Amino acid sequence: MTLSRDHDRTVPRPEDEVVEICRRLIRFDTSNFGDSAEMVERAAAEYVAELLEDVGLQTTILESVRGRTSVFARLEGSDSSRPALILHGHTDVVPAQAEDWSVDPFAAEVHDGMIWGRGAVDMKDMVAMILAVVRYVQRAGIQPPRDIILAFFADEENASQLGGRWIVDHHPEVFEGATEAIGEVGGYSTTVAGRRVYLMQTAEKGLQWLRLIASGRAGHGSQINEDNALVRLAEALARIGRHAWPLDLSPTVRQLLDGVADLTGRSWSEEDEDTIWPLVEALGPARTFVGATLRTGVNPTQLAAGYKANVIPTRAEATIDVRPIPGTEEDMLATIKRLAGPGITIEPVAQAIGLEVPFEGHLVDTMADLVLRHDPGARVLPYMLSAGTDNKPLHDLGIRGYGFTPLRLPEELDFPAMFHGVDERVPISALTFGCRVLLDLVQEC
Repeated sequence: MTLSRDHDRTVPRPEDEVVEICRRLIRFDTSNFGDSAEMVERAAAEYVAELLEDVGLQTTILESVRGRTSVFARLEGSDSSRPALILHGHTDVVPAQAEDWSVDPFAAEVHDGMIWGRGAVDMKDMVAMILAVVRYVQRAGIQPPRDIILAFFADEENASQLGGRWIVDHHPEVFEGATEAIGEVGGYSTTVAGRRVYLMQTAEKGLQWLRLIASGRAGHGSQINEDNALVRLAEALARIGRHAWPLDLSPTVRQLLDGVADLTGRSWSEEDEDTIWPLVEALGPARTFVGATLRTGVNPTQLAAGYKANVIPTRAEATIDVRPIPGTEEDMLATIKRLAGPGITIEPVAQAIGLEVPFEGHLVDTMADLVLRHDPGARVLPYMLSAGTDNKPLHDLGIRGYGFTPLRLPEELDFPAMFHGVDERVPISALTFGCRVLLDLVQEC
């Protein structure tokens, strides 16, 4: 029995508030276009601070530039000698083109038992669950066993540069005493061989956004030109985009494959990749995240050159999004330079290391036990995220990060497709489940 069941039932439960909080958050258009534009997160951050201050918490508001706003608060635990735990989320979202959606992406409509809107899963759902749980804890007079730091970051969708990265570099004191952190893109369910499996994120690939620049000789578009910057860049991108990166399985990926093999009765061998992909496919919709963690991944994402159809430009540039396996960054860069070839300059746009932490310890055991308490018969397995989170900058402070946004999902929902996708939505029942798990976590962490 958890402590929460013994408290005054007249206090609004987290599940009584979480839907409205999530919808209010979605209605703040916090679209992050990847620059230093002002006023992206401020209104949403002020709402977050208001909800925390309403239940007696003191908040700290920090801005890297005007309107790029992050919010922090601290719950005092019963044992101040224990290291603190960070619960974190981000309030910015990637842009959404309304014409592509079947609903207004910022109206937070409710249909089919789900909240629809940009940020519903990435990650205003988790922000709402944290806020709803913390408000209940404060009202009910519950004290966690250790200090809990609440962090609501700006700019996660642009490699955390004006949010988590800036906070860690300029205000590390807000995380004083913390050694562990819990954030997004883990703890959600998928179904394997008829059994619900919750994927706890214990690793994430590195991030390297690189700009490739080709220079050449300007000229008239009708003339022969063997020093064309566009041609040089296109050839480099083709080599890079078509390169077959070798299989590179991290300890986390191996543990996941072993777990899926046990559930499906299959075996696998690193020497035979054909034995691995059936296990990835068995993960259902989660295969899109997991399949991208078997090797380094590279995708060209942006191109820019020229200003008129009949003018050969002197310069052409492109951006590539590289996601290396943790620990392979140097080898990856050497390969990219070799593939780019002569005449191509490579500049970093954003960089962040890959992470991998053990699937063990008190916090991991607690998170896994709580999932099984609320969903008996399920199983919890570790996995590597193919993308990145605010755990990356926190790692520089020696803080071990996990992805744990506990959501029990219907089997037919393609949850990974919701991230940065069209018609993003989250089941209300999943939010209710997540609130119950997180409430117990706050009391038992």
